[in-house]
Amino acid sequence: MELLVFWFVYPFLWLISRLPFRLFYKISDLVFILVYHIIGYRKKIVTENLELVFPEKSSEEIKTITRKFYRHMCDMFLEMIKSISISNNQLKQRFTFTNLEEIERIRKMDKSIIVMCGHYASYEWANSIQLYDIDYKGFGIYKKIKNKCFDKLAKDIRARFNAELISSSETITKIIRNQREGIRGIYFMVADQSPKLNRAKFWTEFMGSTVPVFIGAEKLAPKLDIAVVYLQVEKQKRGYYQATFITISDNPKEEPAFKITGSFLTELEKQIRKAPEYYLWTHKRWKHRNAPIPKDAVIFKTRKI
Repeated sequence: MELLVFWFVYPFLWLISRLPFRLFYKISDLVFILVYHIIGYRKKIVTENLELVFPEKSSEEIKTITRKFYRHMCDMFLEMIKSISISNNQLKQRFTFTNLEEIERIRKMDKSIIVMCGHYASYEWANSIQLYDIDYKGFGIYKKIKNKCFDKLAKDIRARFNAELISSSETITKIIRNQREGIRGIYFMVADQSPKLNRAKFWTEFMGSTVPVFIGAEKLAPKLDIAVVYLQVEKQKRGYYQATFITISDNPKEEPAFKITGSFLTELEKQIRKAPEYYLWTHKRWKHRNAPIPKDAVIFKTRKI
């Protein structure tokens, strides 16, 4: 059944990916009409999230942000499909890096790097970094897709750009193996997920609400002596993104507890407040905000913006 679904859907995805960008974004406009105006996909969740984190904004301002968000979300979804066939040159033109020298600086320290990303702007095309001479092997830490065929497709797309997907459960083993084999990796991690309540051991304030957070990078980096940077992605215009590496720590072993996680959330919140339409508001990031905090949980503060 999984294979049948894949072979039914994949030809349409491939055809869409081959469209020239001008026509490609016309498809995105049609998807926006369907998702926003007709289906109203998770519109209630989006509105509730925006009203929660921006109580000072009027209903009209919330509606404006909502419309802009859905347009961006549809573009981002279609751009994931475009990755099936986009050329190296097109990708380098549309997703640029402002300071690759920062990666080179860390490389001279002979360290691997964890790149912490948020559900902001676009992280899908960040694998274009492998098209540059950075002397790192790229890895994306992800949650496996239930459909094995689409899971393989996601891996094959990354492989086109000399990158590799590894599941979150395999991360520690893979990094240790790489280090033993002398492979310096650059590991991209989407770090603003919401953990399940039974695993909510660490809580902090994010966008005005106290919520549970994952601290994967916080644990991995000191243990394996890996530098940590934040990937600040900004949307320049439709289909064009610019990314800047903001170093959180060169020496994570020396950092105070929760400094890495706190710094990441602080940088992400700055971006969200500056241009909220590019954050993934359909994501139920604040679903546990009213849940009782377990007695054995740790609550820590992030730095003020």
